[in-house]
Amino acid sequence: MQKLLVTGGAGFIGSNFVHYVLENTDHQVIVLDKLTYAGNVESLTGLPGDRFRLVEGDICDAGVVDRLVAEADVVVHYAAESHNDNSLHDPRPFLDTNIIGTYTLIEAARKQNKRFHHISTDEVYGDLELDDPERFTEETPYNPSSPYSSTKAGSDLLVRAWVRSFGLQATISNCSNNYGPYQHVEKFIPRQITNVIDGIRPKLYGKGENVRDWIHANDHSSAVLAIIDKGRIGETYLIGADGEKNNKDVVELILKHMGQGPDAYDHVVDRPGHDMRYAIDSTKLREELGWEPRFHNFDAGIEDTIAWYRNNEDWWRPQKAATEAKYKEQGQ
Repeated sequence: MQKLLVTGGAGFIGSNFVHYVLENTDHQVIVLDKLTYAGNVESLTGLPGDRFRLVEGDICDAGVVDRLVAEADVVVHYAAESHNDNSLHDPRPFLDTNIIGTYTLIEAARKQNKRFHHISTDEVYGDLELDDPERFTEETPYNPSSPYSSTKAGSDLLVRAWVRSFGLQATISNCSNNYGPYQHVEKFIPRQITNVIDGIRPKLYGKGENVRDWIHANDHSSAVLAIIDKGRIGETYLIGADGEKNNKDVVELILKHMGQGPDAYDHVVDRPGHDMRYAIDSTKLREELGWEPRFHNFDAGIEDTIAWYRNNEDWWRPQKAATEAKYKEQGQ
């Protein structure tokens, strides 16, 4: 049994990881979360009180971080400002959380000689052309496009430098786009699902040709556990489930499962600097650590995700009106 400190564990991917760990291992979990708009305590209800606790706090607060790192065996760093649209509107919080917050955590882990795993994104690699047969690998040069992806790239490089310069016992994972329960309604898939529930036509940026490599949050969680357990210190592992879909196809799939016509959506102004295609090659993770995704069927995964949002309106309803008002101001 280990004790894991999970930063950002009340957010989308972090809360799914916490649920997965507590359901599939005997580990204990401490969550450190600032509980900004993207963190939701309701995402952590029903967890066993003898193995879980939530601490509200900022990863930039060295006093809080040092105390909690001292309690843990492993630090799993999910906490991040992560929404591209928000980073284009106000980049500063992304610098504070993604750069200074990561620095504060790795310094605590270094001083206390604790195992550290850093969660990152495929967006640090920039994008690929739609007709490019290549996919991102661990050797792909960084080429971030937005304030979000550039600050995540910076946090990755900090971790790498602390491994080399100070012997930090760290690994890094860069994952493709996640979907599943507990995702904020500002994000692409839950926004379209909740719009249809509310009788609002889904919104598609530009022509909808942008391709994302989708992975269910549970598959991401199982991969992170595999890296923590068996990954080589100092290594980066890419996490993906061969789930490339363009945004237009995803919207039309959601509409099909929700009983709507395939063209029952509106095109809106595209995001500035919108990356065209992400694609992950997870060969290293699969061959070296023996990991495989369980959710191979994206169609079934979307159907399950729609059912979750239908059945958990109390969870997402408080966020919805303010989110749509913000998008309306931006013409999206």
